[in-house]
Amino acid sequence: MTDAVVVGAGPTGLACGIELTKRGLSPLILDKGCLVNSLYHYPTNLVFFTTPELLEIGGLPMTSLNEKPNRTEALKYYRRCAEYFKLDVRQYERALAVEGRAGAFAVTTDKGRHAARNVILSTGYYDVPNLMNVPGEHLPKVIHYYKEAHPYYNCDVLVVGAKNSAALAALELWWSGARVAMVHRGVEIHKNVKYWIKPNIENRIKAGEIPMHWNSRVTAIREREVDLETPDGPKTLRNDFVFAMTGYRPDFEFLSANGVSLDVATGRPVVDPETYESERPGVYLAGVIVAGVHTSEIFIENGRFHGEAIARAISDKIVGV
Repeated sequence: MTDAVVVGAGPTGLACGIELTKRGLSPLILDKGCLVNSLYHYPTNLVFFTTPELLEIGGLPMTSLNEKPNRTEALKYYRRCAEYFKLDVRQYERALAVEGRAGAFAVTTDKGRHAARNVILSTGYYDVPNLMNVPGEHLPKVIHYYKEAHPYYNCDVLVVGAKNSAALAALELWWSGARVAMVHRGVEIHKNVKYWIKPNIENRIKAGEIPMHWNSRVTAIREREVDLETPDGPKTLRNDFVFAMTGYRPDFEFLSANGVSLDVATGRPVVDPETYESERPGVYLAGVIVAGVHTSEIFIENGRFHGEAIARAISDKIVGV
């Protein structure tokens, strides 16, 4: 029997484990992928739009060669956190169900069952992409996670979307010799695209180097073509790969199936604002899933503090018993 099973080994899940450990409690951390799985799937050359100290957890300093850390430095840092605090992290073990009640939970996974007094869900949102719901979307050529550009040299690539991930992917693909086009339901690049990316992608579009189909959407995907609906009527583009940079969402189905009440309009779970305990006693939520569909409200910078509040609440409850 552990004091808490933490579902999700991202920065927030690790922060929960660290804060519980600091209080002499025994957390077990599960993840269906690797340690900080979402960060691992970030673009290979990504640089964070923040400074190292805002990514720190557990008071362990993070170092970077530059003002802003990159993906490789972040992965190294979170590995060091897991080792330093001797966290029991079970990678590649998917949580399937949370049964039982506060003080006597059983978390069923694809590898067994774990008994726990409490459960903390910190499952993030990056693993569940928003789908376009069009024919052909499940073909292998459709990619929801941009990593690097080299494999798409001399290929016809369509990038769907106009936010940070779409703009960065389009630029790097174009720089690497792919024939890139973009499609977006709106009329401009999103206003929150990073300041060093936005003018660059806008200039490529203005020069016609990256054709952009505004006010348009994908209607069908085939092995060698993509159909669009545009203001000028239907269009068919030659295509080898589609990067669907359409955003991501929390796994609402998993939350609902395990007793977490959600607001119908926003997807926000019902939690105590001070302890982050859900309406199901003993089940706590941490990180971006607390924001529901408004995933831009919580990042590593503020989600990491959920761990301290949750650990304090669990510790107080155990001491009270």
